[in-house]
Amino acid sequence: MPATAPSEKAFIPFVSVENMMRLVHHIGIEAMLLQLTDAIEADFRRWPAFDKVPRLPSHSLEGVIELMPTSDGEIYGFKYVNGHPQNTAKGLQTVTAFGLLAQVSNGYPVLLSEMTLLTALRTAATSALAARYLAPKGARTMAVIGNGAQAEFQALAMRAVVGIDHVKLYDIDPKATEKARRNLESMGMTVTACTSAQAAIEGAEIITTCTADKQYATILTDNMVGAGVHINAIGGDCPGKTELHPDILKRADTFVEYPPQTRIEGEIQQMEPDYPVTELWQVINGDAPGRKDASQITLFDSVGFAIEDFSALRYVRDKIQGTDFFQKLDIIADPDDPRDLFGMVQRSK
Repeated sequence: MPATAPSEKAFIPFVSVENMMRLVHHIGIEAMLLQLTDAIEADFRRWPAFDKVPRLPSHSLEGVIELMPTSDGEIYGFKYVNGHPQNTAKGLQTVTAFGLLAQVSNGYPVLLSEMTLLTALRTAATSALAARYLAPKGARTMAVIGNGAQAEFQALAMRAVVGIDHVKLYDIDPKATEKARRNLESMGMTVTACTSAQAAIEGAEIITTCTADKQYATILTDNMVGAGVHINAIGGDCPGKTELHPDILKRADTFVEYPPQTRIEGEIQQMEPDYPVTELWQVINGDAPGRKDASQITLFDSVGFAIEDFSALRYVRDKIQGTDFFQKLDIIADPDDPRDLFGMVQRSK
């Protein structure tokens, strides 16, 4: 008996790296960053609706591999992601990822997507969302300390959402700074390449730290940080990895995504368990204050959380409707009789 052709319901959309890049260019990178920011904000506004657990890590001497799951009761999503800081020396990406959405009602996947690019986009969008509520009003200059794969996305998201037009760059590797300078100037942004972190943060209203080394580090010391700035700390994102001196945290009002995860992975792992933090979703919903005055130091201690990935995947699923920016992937067995999986195999001879 000839094999039965898979029915339409057996296929799920798969967004490859190539198609993700096509989608970015179709929408426009800054338009997409702005739309992702709004999509993440919409899900933060319904934060209590989601299942929330710290991500599930598998640590090694070389790095970490993690699963990041969540569900809003209708859609389930997860992301697989790694973080291997030494990969760049081997010509490999520090971070790679893919993600999946599934229908809670029947468990069937409804989207599979690359998330190496999408993680960079959603991380930048989350940073911009925090800055929307926490950065000084009218901020125009940002410093980016650590000019690796995330730097350009961070700068462009801040321009799209907050209005930044000047970026000051510093990295211990001058080649990384030159790469970021070249890319951002091609996007029409004013860029200053600096030879120290201190020079980069002078005059900046927003300071983003996004270094990659898996170690306790002091990228910013207390004397470097003046009143009124917003610090966007995204490099410290696992146990044993930080970027800020603890004295900065003592002066700052700190905002986080999900405290049980951030206390393990974020800058606040350096502090006592009762160190006070405010959840960003509460600020967005008006349940807690954000920036209160011009002299306040605000710190977004961002480690990345599964709801942000869920938002990004849901955004992509909506955006590919009616386009050819995906492939149909046959990964779900679909026998004519759901009880006769063996018969389906036999008929495929």
